[in-house]
Amino acid sequence: MVFAHGIGGAKDLPIPAEYAIAGACAALAVSFLVLALAWRKPRYDAASSGRVAPQWLRTLVDGPVFPAALRLVGLVFFGYVVWAAVLGPDLLVNPTFGVVYVLVWVGLVPASLLFGPVYKAVSPVRTINLAFTRLLGGGDPDRGVFELPRWVGYWPAALGLFAFVWLELVYPDSTYLSPVRLWFAVYIAVLLVGSALFGSEWLERADPFEAYSTLVGHLSVFGRRADGTLVLRSPLANLDGVPAAPGLVAVVAVLFGSTAFDSFKDSGSWLLYTQTTGVHVPTLNTVVMLGFCAAVFVSFTVATMATGVRGSAYDVRRRALPDLFAHSVVPIIVGYIVAHYLTYLVETGQQTLIQLSDPMNTGANLLGTADWEPTYWLSTHPTFLAVVKVLAVVVGHVLGVIAAHDRAIKLLPKRHQLTGQLPLLFVMVCYTISGLYLLFGA
Repeated sequence: MVFAHGIGGAKDLPIPAEYAIAGACAALAVSFLVLALAWRKPRYDAASSGRVAPQWLRTLVDGPVFPAALRLVGLVFFGYVVWAAVLGPDLLVNPTFGVVYVLVWVGLVPASLLFGPVYKAVSPVRTINLAFTRLLGGGDPDRGVFELPRWVGYWPAALGLFAFVWLELVYPDSTYLSPVRLWFAVYIAVLLVGSALFGSEWLERADPFEAYSTLVGHLSVFGRRADGTLVLRSPLANLDGVPAAPGLVAVVAVLFGSTAFDSFKDSGSWLLYTQTTGVHVPTLNTVVMLGFCAAVFVSFTVATMATGVRGSAYDVRRRALPDLFAHSVVPIIVGYIVAHYLTYLVETGQQTLIQLSDPMNTGANLLGTADWEPTYWLSTHPTFLAVVKVLAVVVGHVLGVIAAHDRAIKLLPKRHQLTGQLPLLFVMVCYTISGLYLLFGA
């Protein structure tokens, strides 16, 4: 068993690639035309929209017991995995690899879609920071010594995300325990020191897993109004609440670009080239993955800035537009993650749950899952899998177009509300063509 992130990703799908690509592009064009004719006023306002959640749910979620229980569960699971990582055998059967590369990285997507920003609720770093603050007799753990400069934004999270996907997709020894332990030791140290200096805002903006989970969690049905009230509302209305901040485009560019690179690096032509070239392969892959992320960043930035802002009812500057529209890429990212990693999550995730019962590889059954038999139903039904993957990509792009359209008619002056979206629509079509091409060709 090999724990590369692309396991179970692209397969030989029983759908002609040209049909899937043409259909996806047509869906985007039709969606834009329908929106242009029927969607003339903004419909989403995360600050005030949504139906108030039932009283029992608000009492449970906002009370002191439920959050504390989630923190305890997260800390206990973290300690269990640390035990396996430090004392367990340095073999692929060690559940550490499956927890990190499958359950956490890929599993965060469905968990956040269902329940919102789950990583923030179970984050062991937040719990450790809270415990240190209490033990040292400090004040509010949300307050630090200094105020985090606004220009920092999400740039630390973007760097952390790139560091993680580099470890996973590029570093040749990513399936050995030593580099994984080192990466997470640095991760915890950076976050704890930063939270001591800048408070919990540092964790929101610097923790790559929390930023990732929170972004995807804005597509759940659970949200908060501006006054903090827990509400139920449509995922797109919830997505409107993604806070625009410097570095947000970089975050979505790393998430999107690294997923595309994962498909590309498994393609036959690239594998043949890396085997015949004399260039150091990890260095070459690093440059190419950085190029994928940079291509998303530059193309999206240029497309969103290629419009006029004079005459807008809002005080919008052109250079602020990329971060204000970055939320529209989140559904696209989710679509590609589902398309590329669905089999990986379901099948390798089952293997990880089995391994968690025997972290020391001694034949134990600590969690009662050691006797489970993984099912490979998805791999044996390629037609169903193909349809799900293509639909995930198409639906993700259509939702992205809707989110961008609603934001455009809210922010842009009337004469640019439609024409200002054309460059972004063109870029999304390019994303669709390249994404499906990589999905079919890897």
